[in-house]
Amino acid sequence: MDVYEAVDSRRAVRAFSAEPVPRAVLERVLAAARRAPSSGNLQPWQVYVVTGEPLAELKRRATARALAGDPGDEREYPMYPAELSPPYLDRFAAAAAQRYAALGIERQDPERPVKIAALNSGAFGAPVVLFCYLDRAMGPGQWADAGMYLQTVMLLLRAEGLHSCPQVMWTMYRETVGRLVGADDGLVLLCGLAVGFEREGTPPVRTGRADVTETVRFIGE
Repeated sequence: MDVYEAVDSRRAVRAFSAEPVPRAVLERVLAAARRAPSSGNLQPWQVYVVTGEPLAELKRRATARALAGDPGDEREYPMYPAELSPPYLDRFAAAAAQRYAALGIERQDPERPVKIAALNSGAFGAPVVLFCYLDRAMGPGQWADAGMYLQTVMLLLRAEGLHSCPQVMWTMYRETVGRLVGADDGLVLLCGLAVGFEREGTPPVRTGRADVTETVRFIGE
């Protein structure tokens, strides 16, 4: 799979099979992802890979909180700006409606928030979740570095025939995650990344993208 195919086929999958992911594959991907760029070569990410019974226990704890209507732990950073305006709000609304309609959750469903939280806390059935942390001393530049690292991981996973789904949702249950993985108070959870093989027979959902002319300007010849 060349890099263009990996980029084009990468999408946030929300229906994973129970097929285990070989540890050797995860180790190969994460070893190669070390080549991701980072300012000053700080490599600021700290990653915990959770599988097996520890992951099953984490899912149970988080799902119990979700089904109980627990609003989650105090946010350490905003998921989105307080006020989204067009075109960002339009893109957000369209993608959200498409995603959750595909999961059988209607917008008018009064149980929609709890159902969404429960699906997320189960990592959509993924057998692996990577949790990416940064040292609290790090700034916006290092958060950008972590994003480039995670994108590198996701593209390498595609090269291995795997799919993924970034989940900022896990920050809602950061205390539960932190206790299970043993992350100390000096680290802040950026997100989780569900990893696995896509469940067969699941209709693919691809959210649209803005035309390149909306986001790119060429200056000069």
